[in-house]
This record gives sequence, C-alpha cells and structure tokens, in this order.
Amino acid sequence: SETARKPVISLQPPWTTVFQGDVVTLTCNGFHLYPSQKTKWEHRSSGKEIKTLGNTLEVCESGEYRCQTGDSPLSNPVRLFFSSEPFILQVPYSVFEGDTLVLRCQRRGKEKLNLVKYIWDRKILFASNESQDLLIPQASSKNDGTYRCIGFESKNAVFRSTFKVIKVQELFPRPKLKATVFQPTEGSSVNLSCETQLPPERSDTPLYFIFFRDNGGNLSDRNRSPEFQIPTIWSEDSGFYRCGTETETRSVSKYSLPLQIQVQRIPVSGVLIETQPPGGQAIEGEMLVLICSVTEGTGDTTFSWHREDTESLGWKTQRSQRAELEIPVIRESHAGGYYCTADNSYGPVQSGVVNVTVRGTSGNRSSITVAGSVGGLCGTLLLAVTLLFSYWHWRKSADDFRRNETRSLSTPSQREPSHSACPVQVELWPLNGNVYLEEGDLVYSEIQTLQLGKGGEAGTPRTLLEDKHGSVVYSEVKTQLPDNSAGNVCSKDDDT
Repeated sequence: SETARKPVISLQPPWTTVFQGDVVTLTCNGFHLYPSQKTKWEHRSSGKEIKTLGNTLEVCESGEYRCQTGDSPLSNPVRLFFSSEPFILQVPYSVFEGDTLVLRCQRRGKEKLNLVKYIWDRKILFASNESQDLLIPQASSKNDGTYRCIGFESKNAVFRSTFKVIKVQELFPRPKLKATVFQPTEGSSVNLSCETQLPPERSDTPLYFIFFRDNGGNLSDRNRSPEFQIPTIWSEDSGFYRCGTETETRSVSKYSLPLQIQVQRIPVSGVLIETQPPGGQAIEGEMLVLICSVTEGTGDTTFSWHREDTESLGWKTQRSQRAELEIPVIRESHAGGYYCTADNSYGPVQSGVVNVTVRGTSGNRSSITVAGSVGGLCGTLLLAVTLLFSYWHWRKSADDFRRNETRSLSTPSQREPSHSACPVQVELWPLNGNVYLEEGDLVYSEIQTLQLGKGGEAGTPRTLLEDKHGSVVYSEVKTQLPDNSAGNVCSKDDDT
C-alpha cells in the first residue's frame, strides 16, 4: 500500500563521491504521502538523528544516511564519501536499465586535464582530450563491472582514481504471464495478466504491455493495460502464450516465459431429431425440414441426416448446437424413418428415429380447384345476364313512357308536367372470394337500378304498375347462398 511504501533518497549532485568541503542535498521522496508530518533523518555513522519540517537535508559528512516520513518504513541507506584526494571518479548513486550512465573524472582545483582515460575491467574503454565525462546510453547489466579513470596534466603529471564498482539495477523483472484458467472449456472466456513491478525509485515510469502467441499472432496492440481478455476460446486456440513489457522509448523490453493453455472440448450428447411440420406429419408437394440438435457439445460439429432404408441425405459442419436440412418437395415415397448424427471429433452420436408420414392430396381437391376457377367465370356470366335483363326491362319501360309522353303532348289541354328521365344508376354488390360448393347450392346476388322521382328526390321502390311515369324502377334477381359461404361460385347444376 502507499502508506507502507518506503521513501527513496535522491542526491544533488547525483554523485556518491565528492570532494571534501562540498555540500550534497538529500531529498526524501515520499514526503507527499505524509504532507503534515516531519521527516526524520538518521546518520548511522555518527548515530545522529535529525528532524526537518521539509523533506530535504544538506550534508557534508561521509557516512550512511536514511530517512523516514511519518509512519513509513525507513528508506534504503545512501552511502556518501567526502574525499580529500586530488583526483576522483564520480559515479551516480543508482543507475537502472535503460538509463544513460554518466561517469565523471574530477581534478581538485582549476587545473585542466589534457587527457582522460576510462578503464573498465582493466581495459581502456574510452579516451578523450576534450571531455572529462563518459556517457553510456541505455545501460544494461552488460555494463556491470569495475571502473577507474586516469588523468594527464600538461606537466606529464598522471592521476589515478580509486576503483568503483558499478552494478546496473534491474528496472523491472521479467514479466510473468498468468491466466485465470489453464484448461478452459470451449466457448468460455480467459483473462490474461502480465505481472511485473517497478522499484520504488522508478515507480512513476510508464510501462507498456503486449500479448501474443508463440506462433507469431498478436492478441493485442501495445498499450498501458497489463490485462487482456480472450472473450471466447476454442480448441484451435490451444498453445503457448507470452506477454511483453517495455518502457515508452523501448529502451528496456522483456518477455515472459511461455504459458501453455490447453482448451478442453465438450463431447456432443443428447442428439435429437425433429421435423417441421412437427410430428413428422408432412403433406405431399410441400417442404419438410429435418432439425438435428444437441444438448451439449462445443466447437465445430458435423451433422448428418439419414433415412433408415437408404444412404445419407446430407451433412453440414458448423459451430452450432443445431442444424437444419431441407427437403424442398416431399413425396409419398419419402415416408419412413429418419435419424441424424452429430460428431465434434469424439465420434458420431446418433439420435432416435422419427417416423415421417406423407398425406397425399385427394382427387376432390383437384376437381374443386378447377370448379372454383370455372365458378368465378360462371358467376360473372350470371351477373352479366342479369344486368342485360335489367337494362332491357328499363329500356322497355322508358320506351312506353316516351310513347305516353308523345301522346300527351299532342293534346295540350291534357298535358301533364314532364319529368326528366335520368340514366339508370346500376349498383352491383360483388361477393368476395371464391367458394367451392356442392351441387344444389344457390348463389345470392342483387342488382338495383334507381331513377329520381318527383321533385328530384329518390322515391320509394315501386313497380311500374304503381307509378305509370316510371319515376323509380326497381328490379332484383335473388338466389340463396348458405350462411357459411361467400364469393362467386358455380355449381354443376345448370338450373342454378
């Protein structure tokens, strides 16, 4: 936790060896965790204990220093050396992987060195007559060893520093890949995590992660999250997985050891065959669908359909627990027992047998269908004949009316008010649909023809005998149709 984390001491200047008389400022990092607390310092060489209100302390004595803020643990010790030598090699207090390692040869006073040589494990590593610093970019454990520097003055004076041992610290250990389960079942999810840890001194260093398989396939892009989820895993995903961790500049990159994940497949069971229409009740000429399903089973499953007395009807391979086979047109000869099998690499498992019966279409159905087609035509002809009869009846009445009017006009004194004879409006009430009936059924239809009566209003239906002027003409043709019938029909009975 944050409260239990050790504080870290940093130096300014960053060297652990300085000339006597110089001052080094120590900073106890971690003070922000305890802003209202004092910082306690320990100088173990002298046994002194110093408290400061801030998190810094200036020192000029050699020895080992530690700090503590509030209730935190004591920090790791920092050893300083204030040298009285005329020539020293200065190295940083700590150096981590990926850092630029800086070494500095220092001559006390203002005399300038003409040449500086750096020795690493008794080999000349670097020589310069211009710079007194040695920079090693992107330090690593390969740079561990014993260092020394030699300086040359203009009067052929030679200075040799003491030996300094440098060990480059690991920025973070090799990451370890972990999985929530190592033998998942097909169709389940697996969470992967890439675990590593930064040292307290570099806890704010941003790290990036990547997940991949040993066969070269990347599972994720480079990002800041140390976790990755495989939403659905299948048997073909079995294999070795790794993760990688690196710094933002990629100066330090490390990869985990391989982790094997073996995906378990669930064998198929509970194989069932069903039909559509249900119950195996098929109708000749229509489609029959055979449905094969399993209650358990994962991965790619091969479904096959069979008829008991013949070869395989077909097969499908798909990642599903259900598959269908369509027989577009079923015949009476197709009746019989059917079954299916399912196999997802553990061997085929057979369903029970479903008996399919096929109902043939009757001859009456065909004849009725033809009669229905003819019936529509017969109904139309019947209406046409009725219409012509009505029209003839109206024309005859109109002719009689006109003859009566002509006779009336020849005698002015006997002239009566004339009325305009409007064209007859015929309303037909069609019967919707086609209905197939047996012989003896009657067809109902009605035709009404209307004319305006006196005063321009529609009169009450009457016969011509009741109104000699024929102001309203009403005629109808009716036949009876059963209550449960509708539409235009034609019976085989000619009288109908």
